Amino acid sequence: MLIYKDLISDDELFSDGFEVKEVGGCYEIDCAMVPVKEGADVDIGANASAEEAAEDLEDGVTIVNNVVYSFRLNSTNFDKKGYTAYIKGYLKALKAKKGLTDAAEIKAYEAEMTTEVKKVLANFKDYEFYIGESMDPEGAVMLLNYREDGTTPYFTVFKHAVKTMKV
Repeated sequence: MLIYKDLISDDELFSDGFEVKEVGGCYEIDCAMVPVKEGADVDIGANASAEEAAEDLEDGVTIVNNVVYSFRLNSTNFDKKGYTAYIKGYLKALKAKKGLTDAAEIKAYEAEMTTEVKKVLANFKDYEFYIGESMDPEGAVMLLNYREDGTTPYFTVFKHAVKTMKV
C-alpha cells in the first residue's frame, strides 16, 4: 500500500486504497460519503423485523467523507484573493523543498503548476478546502469537488505536493 504524504507538513493525505488517477499535474482521489458510528458498536445478534426497520440513521451515526475521516483532514476556508496569496507562497516553498535547481526542471515545474492553478482559480467557487491533520498553514491544501452528477465527491491535489511512503 502507498500512503501519499504532504511534502511540506509530512501529514498523511490519502492512500492508494482509494481510486487515485493522474490528471495533468494533479492526482484525483475518488471518495464517498459513508456512515460512521461513534463509540463502540456492539452487535447482540438481534435483527429488526421488516416492519420495524428504520430508514433513518441510527443514533450516533453520522455521514462523513471517507478520505476526510480516514486521514483526519480539516476543513478550511479561502476566498479567491486569500487562496491566490497562499498558492504563490506555497509554490515557492514547494519548489525549494523539492530542491529543483536545473533550469529545465524549474521551467517544466512552473509551467505545469501555472496550468493547474489557473484551472483551480477558474472554478474556484466549486471547491471546498481541506488541510492535513497537523493543520500546518504552510502545507498542502486538498481541493474537494463533485463529479458531473453533483453527488460523487473527489479530491484534487497537486502531484508535486506529495511524496509516497510504502507500507
